[in-house]
Amino acid sequence: MTFPALDEVEAKLKAKQGELGKIFDEAGETLDLSKVETLPSGYTKGDTARIQQLIVTLNTECTDLGKKRDELLPLEAAFKAAMDRRRAEQGLPPATEDGDATKGKDPRAGGDGERLSIGAAFVKSGAFLKRAPGAVGPVATLDIDPTHELKTTMSTTAGWAPETTRSGKVVEFAYRPVQMLDIIPQGAIDQAAYTWMEETTFTNAAVEAAEAGAYAESALALTQKSLPVQKIATFLPVTDEQLEDIIGAQTYVEGRLSLFLKLRLDGQVVNGNGTPPNLRGIAQTAGILTQAKGADSAPDAVFKAMTQIRVTGRANPGALAMHPTDWQNIRLLRTADGIYIWGSPADSGPERMWGLPIAITDVLTAGTALVGDYATHCALYYKRGIDVQVTNAHASYFINGLQAIRADVRCVMVVFRPAGFATVTGL
Repeated sequence: MTFPALDEVEAKLKAKQGELGKIFDEAGETLDLSKVETLPSGYTKGDTARIQQLIVTLNTECTDLGKKRDELLPLEAAFKAAMDRRRAEQGLPPATEDGDATKGKDPRAGGDGERLSIGAAFVKSGAFLKRAPGAVGPVATLDIDPTHELKTTMSTTAGWAPETTRSGKVVEFAYRPVQMLDIIPQGAIDQAAYTWMEETTFTNAAVEAAEAGAYAESALALTQKSLPVQKIATFLPVTDEQLEDIIGAQTYVEGRLSLFLKLRLDGQVVNGNGTPPNLRGIAQTAGILTQAKGADSAPDAVFKAMTQIRVTGRANPGALAMHPTDWQNIRLLRTADGIYIWGSPADSGPERMWGLPIAITDVLTAGTALVGDYATHCALYYKRGIDVQVTNAHASYFINGLQAIRADVRCVMVVFRPAGFATVTGL
């Protein structure tokens, strides 16, 4: 008696092992992949790079099939045990591996061991012999008690229901990671606005002068700039009983509200339109540069944006932010002969481009990337960090047994040099 699912997996595993073994046999002790001739359709002898990829693929498939086989072995044992119990309930011996009912005697055999037809076996059965005297006709006239030896079955519905204890695991809702805050410098202020001075006139007239000659006059002018602190806030109503009866409920709610604020702030530092109470994000700041992809490749367009920042913004780009699908398209770029530019699929590959670390975030719209000198020319300043408070002094919460848990943060986003940043469009 065999388990079909296990047989199928073992057959596939044996076949994959054979393919892999053949490649190594032909490569020899020196593992010279150029000698391998037995290859699947689409592979060419001597294409060692693709043969190496094939080896990795086959090895991975063997590993996966081996895991499936290990998972099915206990199921096969349970399957055989269940079949043996069923045969025991029918008064039959355990089945053999080849599927025969017994090792020497057929279940339809007579008393002397001869093999009987189904009809003959029925005629000799106890049910037929105990039929009413002289009864003829259909089986329905036989003296058969359908409830013979049946008792009330004890089961989970007529006995003990299985006891289960809830685990402490909580599966969090899927949300985008907070990433832009990781590449933006952060500090603290103690006022209601952040004010700074910006050089708006810079005339360098320095030039060589003859003895007793006139000096050329340079010019400098500064303009005061200021941005107000803004607030991001949220709250959640919770019953008194929930907070009293569930250990950790308040900590859980406070943690999730803090996360909500960070997620909103992570988007505002890029896309905030600057209209109060919104922060002014980098992408919405007047004066940032832009580079269209056009006929260029995506990496070329990013490098041209970096060059604009260096030449026009007189800054040093330090990080690149882009949407996950845009990074996917770049990560999958291949040469004409199929070699992945950003590394083999067997490796995680570097999340960098032109030496810049990449913040992969869907805060940005697909098709647009943002490169810039984040470390020097922008900053996020906090008037007050995240503050969480609990009260029942809201509407009718006191008489209804409710608590309001609120969280907020006050901060301002500042872009000191807009030309230190550039968007790359059309990716």
